[in-house]
Amino acid sequence: MKDATFALEDYIHFLKVERQLADNTIISYRRDLESYIDFIKFSGFETMDAVGRQDILSYLHKLSEEGKSARTSSRHISSLRSFHQFLLREKVTNGDPTVHLELPKIDQKLPRVLSMQEVEQIINAPDKSKPQGIRDNALLEILYGTGMRVSELIGLSMDDIHLSMGFVRVFGKGGKERIIPLGNQAITACTRYIEEARPKFIAKQRGVDALFVNMRGNRLTRQGCWKLLKGHALSAGLKKELTPHILRHSFATHLIENGADLRAVQEMLGHADISTTQIYTHVSRTHLKEVYVKFHPRA
Repeated sequence: MKDATFALEDYIHFLKVERQLADNTIISYRRDLESYIDFIKFSGFETMDAVGRQDILSYLHKLSEEGKSARTSSRHISSLRSFHQFLLREKVTNGDPTVHLELPKIDQKLPRVLSMQEVEQIINAPDKSKPQGIRDNALLEILYGTGMRVSELIGLSMDDIHLSMGFVRVFGKGGKERIIPLGNQAITACTRYIEEARPKFIAKQRGVDALFVNMRGNRLTRQGCWKLLKGHALSAGLKKELTPHILRHSFATHLIENGADLRAVQEMLGHADISTTQIYTHVSRTHLKEVYVKFHPRA
């Protein structure tokens, strides 16, 4: 099935250049579609135009038999739908077999969040008498103080942080730019990092533009960020798993619990659809119920 292989590469190019999707999103699309094309090849199809709705249902049934969750199947359907629409537009096929495919019902999971006390514990965990601790404290203040994604954090350059004006410029999914305010504690921690610690890390490097760098002066990686979070969670005595995304969830939840406008939170998080942000109102209601049960005399 040469047409399928060529079409996939053309589609991946389209996602990169035209839609400007993030690398991790493109990797997910490629993984899903390679699995699908392997299934189609194994089923004996010679062209993508021969694939019908029942064949796609057979593929989804295979995923279910492999123990894939409804969420994973839903993602696969979205990938297939987008791919077949691309094939139709490019006239590789004459029809779209994904039309009228229904997405499986997904149970909405509430995001895990830290309490405000737990956030204080983790932010205060780094040893600020050392350059690495100064950096980590600033990184944690920025992560929790802005709610940005870890990919956005490690992608920050010196030109993106505006401490005197109190904001940071972030490039999110699809390269979309947004401005997020910085709180006083994040500004103080980041100022100290830039003035005291960062120069020591980049002393032997030239032209380093990254805001957060590792001990060798190179841009901090996603893995490096996860590793330092895990280490500080351990030293802070937190029993909960800690990831950058949990700090993002905590940022949004704490804002809404304290009365922040949902639209403002949506903008700061960089959500394209407000329905994605609304999950945090459910978390907030859960919190309110817990408070009620705990403290009301007739609960």
